[in-house]
Amino acid sequence: MIYKEVKPHPSLADYIDAYWVTEGVEKQCVKDIILPDNCVDLIFNLGEKYETYNGALAMYPEKTYLVGTMTTFKESVMYASNKLIGVRFKPSAFSSFYNFAPLNEVKDKTIEFEQSLSPDIHQIEKHSFAYLDEFFLKGLTKEKHNLFKVVRDIEITNGLISIDILAKQNSTTIRQLERNFKKYVGISPKVFANIVRFKTALSKIKHNRNQLSLLGIAHECGYYDHAHLSNEIKRYAGVVPSKF
Repeated sequence: MIYKEVKPHPSLADYIDAYWVTEGVEKQCVKDIILPDNCVDLIFNLGEKYETYNGALAMYPEKTYLVGTMTTFKESVMYASNKLIGVRFKPSAFSSFYNFAPLNEVKDKTIEFEQSLSPDIHQIEKHSFAYLDEFFLKGLTKEKHNLFKVVRDIEITNGLISIDILAKQNSTTIRQLERNFKKYVGISPKVFANIVRFKTALSKIKHNRNQLSLLGIAHECGYYDHAHLSNEIKRYAGVVPSKF
């Protein structure tokens, strides 16, 4: 399987995390685990019919799909005939381009996206990421809402911030924060913070330069003990920490 990422135009950097492409390699069938990252993706199928999640989902050729915010891992299988290109929007940034239904309605779901709202898949195939830059630069008409700052506050603390403090320092209420997160991100601020904390812990496990024990990493990331950390890793990634 071939996978690569390309950064968007600098003017889109606050809204789009990356464009990505993945495609199969001849005579190979590659299984992969997709982890939750608090992002929403648009996926364009430039290859043959793509079935994943143990056959529970089919993406048809020349169609566009919206992938809602994930709260757990998904299994993926890539065959030689498959090719997908994706746009990974930063948390809460999808609404800067689309006036879509509250994103909690597509949490953990993948749905076919309306073609009239989607980039032209033939232009994507012909001009790739340059065309996507052009399309989204033209579509960027909405101002940032205050959730961008809230998301940043959670991320810079690695998820170790209470929702009460988060609401107070952003001059809002917990209830309003909950509503906005479900609308613009798709999940609650608490779940969002938990996934940020999981991502931080997983990164420390993978790149353990200080040779910390699992207990040490657990304490650094705000978990009670190594068992608590192990359970959270298994919940979000499907495997125990030693697999990384």
